Amino acid sequence: MSHAAVTAPNVSLRCYGAIEASDVHDFHQVVLGLDGAMVMAVDGVAQQIDAGSAWLIPAGARHDYAGVGTNRQLVLDLPAASLAVPERLFERARAVSVDASLAQLVHRIAAHATGDEQPAAGDNRRFHWDAAARLGAALVADTGALAGTQAERGSLDFARIDRWLRAHLSEPLRIADLAAHCGFGMRRFHQLFIDAFGETPHRYLQRLRLDTSVTLLANPRLSLTEIALEIGFGDQSAYTHAFTRRFGLAPGQWRALRH
Repeated sequence: MSHAAVTAPNVSLRCYGAIEASDVHDFHQVVLGLDGAMVMAVDGVAQQIDAGSAWLIPAGARHDYAGVGTNRQLVLDLPAASLAVPERLFERARAVSVDASLAQLVHRIAAHATGDEQPAAGDNRRFHWDAAARLGAALVADTGALAGTQAERGSLDFARIDRWLRAHLSEPLRIADLAAHCGFGMRRFHQLFIDAFGETPHRYLQRLRLDTSVTLLANPRLSLTEIALEIGFGDQSAYTHAFTRRFGLAPGQWRALRH
């Protein structure tokens, strides 16, 4: 199957047919079970996916799939370096279990995508980014989804670092303290971070802060200044500049989008 270029996260509901099909694409993909079941195989390893499980598919991995009866899945298309998610999460294709909180999130997003407020074509960027940011954070927090990706001897526990960064967004990033916390010297930590996350600590943190702000903008009770301070920007002006450079719209304009 051919695909148009994907440069931003996309979240969609899909039903898979009973006839087996194959696909390969240049973006990562997460297929999250919702209703019914489907079977997917990568490199000859097949696994049934239903509610409470998912497939993580790296860019470039050929996968074969077919539905099992009536089914629905929530699919996240994720271009590399779009959402702040550790790159090592997609080091290989695998089926994973998902915990109850992630399963509930999948159902909430699916309900929004199929309800009366379904985003209209051309007016859905906010919905896709918000849903993708929430799913990305939940995936990293889900111990089932991270099974088999625990840090090996001499490598960095990327899940632990990601959780730490999310918990300290409002604070200045002190690389030396974080490196020491992980038991590494500065130079070694910096290289291990790039290997695990696909970019430097400061660049990853900047994207993580802005991704988090997308979800915070959905809360109308939070002012732009409150959001800026909560995610670690010194003031609203600095936040607005960084957000506009990343997304092409100022935070206030983004908040005004219908979805």
